[in-house]
Amino acid sequence: MDGYFSSAAAFLIEALFGFYMVIVLLRLMLQMVRADFYNPLCQFIVKVTNPPLKPLRRIIPGVAGVDMASVLLLFALQMAKIALIAFALGRVLSLPGLAVLSVAELIGLLLNVYMVSILIQIILSWVGPGTPNPLTGILYAINEPIMRPARRILPPISGIDLSPILVFLAIGLLKILIVSPLLDVGRGLA
Repeated sequence: MDGYFSSAAAFLIEALFGFYMVIVLLRLMLQMVRADFYNPLCQFIVKVTNPPLKPLRRIIPGVAGVDMASVLLLFALQMAKIALIAFALGRVLSLPGLAVLSVAELIGLLLNVYMVSILIQIILSWVGPGTPNPLTGILYAINEPIMRPARRILPPISGIDLSPILVFLAIGLLKILIVSPLLDVGRGLA
C-alpha cells in the first residue's frame, strides 16, 4: 500500500511542477521571439509567472536577450521536482546527478513543447485555416523561428507544407543524441 501512496505523490509532484514549468518556459520562449504580449494568453502567462520572476529579476539580469531569471527559475523548479519525486520514492540523489538530470529534463521539455505546439498548429490549420484566435498567434510566434529554416530546406510541395516532418525528425534526433546521453550521465552521477 505504501508504494501506491509514493507513486501517487510522485504523480502529483510531476503534474503540478510540470504544468507550472511549461508556463514559465512558454514565457521565456515568448519573450525570446518578442511575441505580442497584449494577447490574452500571453497576459495569463505573465500574470501567473510574475510572482516568482519579479523578485528574481531584481537580482539576476538578462544576458544577450535571454531572461536569465526565467532560466534560473526553470532550473530550480526542475531540480526541486526531481528531488521531491526521488524523496517520495525513497531515493536520495547527489547534487551533480540532480543538476545533470535537470538540464536533460529541461532540454527534453523544450523539445516536447515545440513538438506539441507544432502539432497543435498543424491541427488548427486543418480545422480553421485563417481563423483568428489568440492561440494561433502564439503558436506562430513560437514555431516560426524553427519552421522557417525547415521550409527553406523542404519548401511546400503543391501547397502542402511538409517542413513539420523535417522538424519532428530533428527533434527526435536531438532527443536521442543529446537528451538520452545526458539522462544516462545524470543517472550515473545520481
